[in-house]
Amino acid sequence: MTTLHPNISLLERLSPLIPHDLASAKGLLADNFVWHYFNSTLPELEGDYVGIEGLQTFFQKLGALTENTFTVKDKQVFPIGEELVVVHAEPNMTFEGQAIAVDAAVVWRVVNNQIVEAWDIPAVNTIRPQS
Repeated sequence: MTTLHPNISLLERLSPLIPHDLASAKGLLADNFVWHYFNSTLPELEGDYVGIEGLQTFFQKLGALTENTFTVKDKQVFPIGEELVVVHAEPNMTFEGQAIAVDAAVVWRVVNNQIVEAWDIPAVNTIRPQS
């Protein structure tokens, strides 16, 4: 039997809270948590968001663009050392009237059993109809 990496366990506790119950993530995210979002096709979302409040702001903005349809599935999860976890994610949403999916890489940094930073990098050239 293999033991689940503790940082993956932490992300499994966070995952069901995204995007609608982030207030419940208080103990999982560090107070100075930073969410970095990279997407030149959505410059109105691109940037850094600090703390739980910042992450809530990001998902509120995303919700306004996607008619609050955003969901995400984790496809593959890779712990790297004691600090990083790389997730191949598949966000799904309705954007400009189209139900779409896209591949994304999210790199999570964990320090002292709290998530302190994350980089969300959608592969914008992989946008496709939802299956």
